Amino acid sequence: MKNFIYAAIAIIALVAFYAFNNPKADFKNDKAEGIQFHRGNWSEALQLAKKENKLIFLDIYATWCGPCKKLKANTFSNKEVGKFYNANFINVALDGEQGDGATLASQYNLNSYPSLLFIDATGKIVALTGGYHSPNELLELGKSIFKQ
Repeated sequence: MKNFIYAAIAIIALVAFYAFNNPKADFKNDKAEGIQFHRGNWSEALQLAKKENKLIFLDIYATWCGPCKKLKANTFSNKEVGKFYNANFINVALDGEQGDGATLASQYNLNSYPSLLFIDATGKIVALTGGYHSPNELLELGKSIFKQ
């Protein structure tokens, strides 16, 4: 009986841990106060970057990826992050397992999610990082890239 209780507690703890570290995220919609991602295709994003003389901030994610979900739910929705990134970059988020996202993941030899890239209007990578970043970390990263 004790083994059953311990097993049940362990299962509950694992489920709680998973739920905490893998929040629900709607990759198709942006929170009004956060980063607003470009809804066109990659070619259009490159044209817009050239027209506005801005770098592209590119998030390559996977819908099953825990850190990707945390970025979407916690970091990309942050008001300060949104204000800075919306003013200074063309923001693009693509699923790395389909469409333009899969093409770019292959082109840039990406092998993990999330991959966060800063790309110029010609498609050249200016900076690349990966993994989860807190709002403050992403804000500092964006500011350092923008200064360059």
